Amino acid sequence: MAAHARTTELTRAARPLQDFLRTEAGSASLLLAATIVALVWANSPAGDLYRDLWDTEMAVSVGGAELREDLRHWVNDGLMVFFFFVVGLEIRREFAMGELTDRAAAAVAALAALGGMVVPALLYVAINAGGEGARGWGIVMATDIAFVLGLLALLRPPFPAPLRVFLLTLAIIDDIGAIVVIALFYSGAIDVLALAIAVALVPLIFVVNRVRIWRGPAYFFTGLALWVAMYESGVHPTIAGVVLGVLTAVYAPNRGDVERAARLSRSFRQAPTPELARAATLGVADSVSPNERLQTLLHPWTSYVVVPIFALANAGVELSADSISAAAGSAITAGIVVGLVVGKLLGITLASAIAVRSGRGRLPQGLTPLPLTGGAALAGIGFTVSLFVADLAFDDPALQDEAKVGVLVASVIAALLATILFRVAARRDTGDHPERPETLDRAVDPDIDHIRGDADAPLTLVEYGDYECPFCGRATDVVDELFERFGEDELRYVFRHVPNPGRHENAELAAQAAEAAAAQGRFWEMHEALFDHQDALDFDRLIDLAQSLDLDLDRFVDDLQEGVHAEHVRLDAASADASGVRGTPTFFIGDRRHHGPWDADTLAGALVASRPAAERA
Repeated sequence: MAAHARTTELTRAARPLQDFLRTEAGSASLLLAATIVALVWANSPAGDLYRDLWDTEMAVSVGGAELREDLRHWVNDGLMVFFFFVVGLEIRREFAMGELTDRAAAAVAALAALGGMVVPALLYVAINAGGEGARGWGIVMATDIAFVLGLLALLRPPFPAPLRVFLLTLAIIDDIGAIVVIALFYSGAIDVLALAIAVALVPLIFVVNRVRIWRGPAYFFTGLALWVAMYESGVHPTIAGVVLGVLTAVYAPNRGDVERAARLSRSFRQAPTPELARAATLGVADSVSPNERLQTLLHPWTSYVVVPIFALANAGVELSADSISAAAGSAITAGIVVGLVVGKLLGITLASAIAVRSGRGRLPQGLTPLPLTGGAALAGIGFTVSLFVADLAFDDPALQDEAKVGVLVASVIAALLATILFRVAARRDTGDHPERPETLDRAVDPDIDHIRGDADAPLTLVEYGDYECPFCGRATDVVDELFERFGEDELRYVFRHVPNPGRHENAELAAQAAEAAAAQGRFWEMHEALFDHQDALDFDRLIDLAQSLDLDLDRFVDDLQEGVHAEHVRLDAASADASGVRGTPTFFIGDRRHHGPWDADTLAGALVASRPAAERA
């Protein structure tokens, strides 16, 4: 039961993970636009206005206390706290109920991230040892997941889904490393009293986790107090955001909380009073962890507002003949370019290979070495955090500019190198996949599979499908027509699950709902209902469908909450991968994979052709 529950938590974790991927990928274009605007503006006749704007001082005074910084530092030290808070939230969620709970799968990404931090730093130090740029080694340790995922969407490498998951996991561990480096090596002189106050504020976060009302403001004011204490202590204040995020509670939805929220919502629909509205709102809020609600609230703001503003404030490097000449001969610039481009590529690929060959972990299913190498090259885009660390590492504006030129050049080279590697991988990936299995990996078994028609029928049609796939929805009419032609004595039809949470956020849960209905003898009724309502298959709709089929609701909800049937879905998906399934729907005629169209006429012809020659005669 524990294993089933854990699988369910991983399934539920897939939805926020996909949201995270989509948000980061979508923000990449805005981040690129902000970078271009900053560069053009800084090198235009209005360049002095750009510099004057970000050098403008702003002060916040309360009584006799005052915080005074220029606008760029307010962005870097203040606004970026929200970015690091979201990073902390994501780190906590991934360790609690996401990709990092699968230690074997995370081990390769963890070692790859370590190699992708250590090797670049060593290369940078080798080039800058003893020089004025030696302090900048932390610049080359970061990976900008927004740019990386945005370019992945544009470049379309072979097997992009497992590569995205791998790079996201790597980037999370990479972020942890960058945060530790910033805290230990790029903070100022420590004020012990202020640091003690910051430490004393940490227990308040656990109190806030239990607050039922005004939880958002409670997090804000606790975080603000922690930020001020960190600022005064000399530890970089963005660490306050990370601490707050990592300590924010995260948990999978609890059946009791979900049912309570549903009851309160029904009560409000029946009697819409202010009291019931407040109770229903609190009930729904309590059923979802503060971590996930805050991510949903803040992640779009950090991706679409905070990070682009940061790029606008920091990417405006003056590219005069003198500055370009200085950068061209700068060990800092060279160290950053070599560290990010060469170091990331070597560190990630070598560490991944060592981890896999030593048996310490495994790559995501479907990820092959060449696309992995392209992803390692793409990880050389360190942009956001690299620019952030560059500002911390050097006080001299000239050295900062040399570092920023290095980050910009390295990002361009890394993107071009990744493009080349992905194109080489695409050429080798012919699309025919001669090594791709052609036969059904697991023979049809009446004790395991769901069979429509006579279990001993001479003709067999197996479909691997996804309940949110619109093409699978259309295939149901095709299957009905085939039964009209052949009858249930001649044809047996088997449906196996291969949900794609990367595109269909409710597909996994819907597959488990079908199995929960099967446990009560109603698989095919639920199967049809799911396809009839495939545009809305969230948890509440699944319960409504179960109720419409007169299922035992308590048992049905228990099965979904505890992941009783998650293993069945996983086994179906594993058989799909072993059978060479690359999309939905995929059909097998007998035990052979069907190629080409899957309209009724084509499938009927293939079924007839599958009969032994004597029977066809």
